[in-house]
Amino acid sequence: MHASRRRLLGGLAGLPVATLPGQVAAAAGATLPEALLAPLRAGGCVLLLRHAQTESGIGDPPGWRLEACATQRNLSAEGRTQAARLGATLTQAGVPLGPVRSSRWCRCLDTARLAFGRVEPWSALDSFFEDRSTAAARTEQLRTWALAFRGPANAALVTHQVNATALTGDWLAMGEMMVLRPEGGVLRLVGRFVG
Repeated sequence: MHASRRRLLGGLAGLPVATLPGQVAAAAGATLPEALLAPLRAGGCVLLLRHAQTESGIGDPPGWRLEACATQRNLSAEGRTQAARLGATLTQAGVPLGPVRSSRWCRCLDTARLAFGRVEPWSALDSFFEDRSTAAARTEQLRTWALAFRGPANAALVTHQVNATALTGDWLAMGEMMVLRPEGGVLRLVGRFVG
């Protein structure tokens, strides 16, 4: 991780997110990095996940509607496989999972269902890509919830790039997961994983 990104995690716009030195790990494929196994198996982490790979494009097509998946940018075949693979990886590693919440966008709901088999839609995770006026309120709601989470299992939150960046000050690729641990009023970055 670049030093500038690490500084961002420590205090973009005063957001309480910090890294643990030596604990940041990124990996591609279906094997969790060793640095993530013990914290995830212990529970109490918040898995912040950007939806899996989508069809090409940015945002949603003109005239899209939240209640109509066919009008939105949705998961590609690769993304559906990616989401299922992530879920299988976590299950095989013995990672306990508690609440699973997702943006109400179909690409996020589908990611959660394919990865975790269940989902609770939550508007705090909805994209504010087209309407930045909701960014501060949604980010604060999400941050407050994440900081209060204690387990005993882990929580999974499926959202969009803009939401993840607003919360952490860092960028998530499609299908990438940040493992965060609430500690002392901050969200500590335990590590990252791409399924």
